[in-house]
Amino acid sequence: MRYRQTAARGTSSGQRVRTSWDAHTEWYDGWVGKDGSTLHRELAIPATLELLAPRRGERILDIGAGQGVLAPHITRAGASYVGIDASTRLLQRARAHHGRIGTFLQGDASRLDLISGIEQATFDGIVFLLSIQDMDPLSSVLEGAAWALRGGGRLVIVMIHPCFRVPRQSGWGWQEERQLQYRRIDRYLTPLAVPMKEYANGRQGQSLCFHRPLQQYINDLASSGLVLDQMRELCTYKTSSGPHARAENRAYQEIPLFMGLRARKLPSR
Repeated sequence: MRYRQTAARGTSSGQRVRTSWDAHTEWYDGWVGKDGSTLHRELAIPATLELLAPRRGERILDIGAGQGVLAPHITRAGASYVGIDASTRLLQRARAHHGRIGTFLQGDASRLDLISGIEQATFDGIVFLLSIQDMDPLSSVLEGAAWALRGGGRLVIVMIHPCFRVPRQSGWGWQEERQLQYRRIDRYLTPLAVPMKEYANGRQGQSLCFHRPLQQYINDLASSGLVLDQMRELCTYKTSSGPHARAENRAYQEIPLFMGLRARKLPSR
C-alpha cells in the first residue's frame, strides 16, 4: 500500500505528484523489500496471478507498484510489465530491484492520461495489488484504469476486505462463555479517510487509508464500463498456536480479511 493521496501538476514525466509516502520508504522497504512481504508472497501475489492469468505478449500495468514486487511474476509469464507510483523514493527502489525487467513511471493514479508512456486502450491487464485503498477519489482511479485498458481487458484488485477489515473500526474479540473468537465491526457503510501509523522516524508523514463499502467498488466499476466477473474472499495465511488456537484458527478460516475482484472492460461497439 503506497500510492496514497496525491495531487497532479505538470512535469517532464507528465506530472509532479505530491505524496506522503516518500517519508515512509525506509519502513515500507524494510517490510516489503525486493520480493514482497510474507503477506505478498503467501496470499496477495498468488491471488492476483490467479485472477489476472497473464499471458505471453500481453501488457500489464501495476498501479501503486511500490518496489515492483509483481514485476518478476508478470515477466515470467511472458508478459511485459509497467509499474506506476506516486513516490519518487519507492520508484528508486523499484528500478534498483527490477529495472532490468520492468518499466517504472511516476504519476497520479487518478490522472493516468497525464503520464508519459501511458496511452489509451494499450493494456491487456491492470492490477491494484494492496494499493487501491490508499487512493482517492476511487471513481477517478477506476475511470483512468478503464481508459488505459483495451476492450475485453481485465482489471484485478486485491485489497483488505472492506466488510470485515475497516481500519481502526474493526478487530478480533474473545467471548469466554462460548469459547468463541469473533470479528467486531464498529462502522461499515460510511466512507472513511483513516490516518495510519507514522513510520517516518518521528517525522510528520502521516498517510491515509480510504475505507469504502463494497457497494461503492461495485458501482464505480460499473460506472467506468467495467463488469465484475470474479470475486475471491481470502482468509489470512496466519495460524494461531496460543491458548485459544482452535477457536482462533476456525475464525481465521471463516472470516476473510482480504478480497480479490476481477472486472472486464466492455468491448467497444
